[in-house]
Amino acid sequence: MKTYSGSEIRNVAVVGHAHSGKTTLVSALLHAANMTSSPEPVTAYDEEEAARGTTMLNAVAFAEWSGVKINFIDTPGFHMFVHEARCAMLPVESALVVVNAANGPEAITDRVWSYADEFNLPRVAVINQMDHPRAEWQKSLEAMRERYGRHLVPVQLPVVDSEGFRGIVDLVTMEAFLYQPNGDGHGRIADIPPTMAQQAQKAHEALVELVAEGKDELMEEFFAEGTIPEQHLITALHEAIREDRIFPVLFASGGTNVATDHLLDFLKVYAPAPIEREPVAARAVLQAVAAHGNGSVSENNPEIVMRHMKDDEPLALYIYKTMSDPFAGRISFFKVFSGHLRNDAVVMNYSRKGTEKFSHLSIMQGRTLVPVGELHAGDLGAVAKLKDTFTGDTLGEKGHEIFLDPVGLPEPAMTYAIEPKTRADEDKLAPAMHKLMEEDLLVRFYRDPQTSEFLIAGAGQPHIEALVSKLRKRYHTEVTLKSPKVPYRETIRGRAEAQGRHKKQTGGHGQYGDCKIRMEPLPRGAGFEFVNDIFGGAIPRQFIPAVEKGIQEAAARGYLAGYPVVDFKVTLCDGSYHEVDSNELSFKLAGRLAFRKCMEQAKPVLLEPIMRVEIEAPESCAGTLMGDLNQRRGRVQGMEGRGPTTVIRAEVPMAEMLTYGQSLTSMTQGQGTFHMEMDHYDIVPQPLADKIIANAKRPQEEAEE
Repeated sequence: MKTYSGSEIRNVAVVGHAHSGKTTLVSALLHAANMTSSPEPVTAYDEEEAARGTTMLNAVAFAEWSGVKINFIDTPGFHMFVHEARCAMLPVESALVVVNAANGPEAITDRVWSYADEFNLPRVAVINQMDHPRAEWQKSLEAMRERYGRHLVPVQLPVVDSEGFRGIVDLVTMEAFLYQPNGDGHGRIADIPPTMAQQAQKAHEALVELVAEGKDELMEEFFAEGTIPEQHLITALHEAIREDRIFPVLFASGGTNVATDHLLDFLKVYAPAPIEREPVAARAVLQAVAAHGNGSVSENNPEIVMRHMKDDEPLALYIYKTMSDPFAGRISFFKVFSGHLRNDAVVMNYSRKGTEKFSHLSIMQGRTLVPVGELHAGDLGAVAKLKDTFTGDTLGEKGHEIFLDPVGLPEPAMTYAIEPKTRADEDKLAPAMHKLMEEDLLVRFYRDPQTSEFLIAGAGQPHIEALVSKLRKRYHTEVTLKSPKVPYRETIRGRAEAQGRHKKQTGGHGQYGDCKIRMEPLPRGAGFEFVNDIFGGAIPRQFIPAVEKGIQEAAARGYLAGYPVVDFKVTLCDGSYHEVDSNELSFKLAGRLAFRKCMEQAKPVLLEPIMRVEIEAPESCAGTLMGDLNQRRGRVQGMEGRGPTTVIRAEVPMAEMLTYGQSLTSMTQGQGTFHMEMDHYDIVPQPLADKIIANAKRPQEEAEE
């Protein structure tokens, strides 16, 4: 395997809506580059993905093409798994946005476009599936321009005749390339069809004018010559793409392998190389020594440093994905952000303060590990069986510690109770779930302290069902899903002051703790705040943390219905102690008592999670959907027309969205899609709150009986 330098590498995230043909297109690109003997899917290797017919996790493959290596990260397009596409944005320098030629841009197209905006990623748009009987590329292009702006410009025109999609016209070189459908993806140069000559010339002039816009020297050349010479145009177009001034549009058919070689050529010439990327901002930890009366101490002071993607910088790696392989074990996918990594290198894990040996350095071709001897700055690699390294960790050269911030992910939208079927399944459940959590950072698995149930949280019902299926097939663990749980919370609306005294004094050593606290509400989302306002030693300093711990433990158990109490401030203002009988346990119990007394006075209320929901459906269904959202206690925030579809944005309580997927399918005949994310907590209306509290207390009363 040849070693590639940073200038010879292109890292591309392949993103787009579900069923836009991303995985098929990647397979066709690999076949056109002679990396595979047939256009079989390389990145669709997960058995659960194959069973469901959709990508659920990022997969990596590479193509060697004309002296460069193009690394592809194939991402999911189904809304339940689109957080994976967000994670793919960090280790790449450009995004290949794939659009279905029949449907045009869709809901997830918008989502991934906004992700690329957030990461300042250059974008190359591909109108794929041009062989589709209902392919209407002009409408798709027009819809994309309406959504993403006039800087989205074709650099090709498709050649379509009675036989279907046969090739493309390159608007830079002004040459046509014709293909044999279902061939090897290699086209032959031909003259531009006479029927397209005028259209191609007009599109060429529009491209040249847009490239020259904002560059005085190019505008002067354009006005003087009426065009820009090809070599100047190539350089200027590359620069415009890298600077996000132009988003080029290409055409392809992954299914019939048409125009794939030209797409590879385009990525080689125009996609930014890692060395062209702006320096990456990272947090460095410097050991600063501060003088104090009792000597000197070391304090951690974070400082932002800029790290260039070059070989001569200190080595820094970022783990962007983890995969559990039944044969190779845990495989860590990483990007070399700076420096030069050699096989068998010993690298420090900055995040976990340990060292790891990178034995059997590899790059990924689907699920196959391809051995390499070294990797340069900007390249993507993989290594198996690291001891204590996980997704989001930063590793590198000792003495040059930096921390690259992990990609922020939304909170899980739905929680189910999960019950092992047998004792053997219970023993296997936790290890298996932790392996799945290493692969998918959105997944949560924990035991409810109130009910002692195992809970599993994910993006939605299909997400959680896929995890259960993996447990069964991959780890031979049988479980049963129970009704999803809504993560209610409790809070207070008023102020209160109370004293908690724990006194247990018999013969010998007793227990004594006494504290007085003030409690007041905080803004929503503020969490918990503890203030020590003790003066004069009413409570010894060593017992004050015990009071705080007692309050936090009581808050975790809840007051109204057993849900955690949040968004409140406690001020410890007075108390007393006993020289002999006081201890930490006594003050912890006193804190609990004071908390519960305050809750009686502080107007406690129940909070429910409110989801930010975005629904895309045919315009004809808008009225039905709006009425349904109103019935679900939803608040519509706005509507937006996108061609034949309507996008509705609303805030809806999670409790009303647990079965929304099935309802939406029914109301839109399967044409609607939705995405929801946790947004904030709000007070539950009183009649509903009373019902929730009663239902929560009933099992407790039965248990006491």
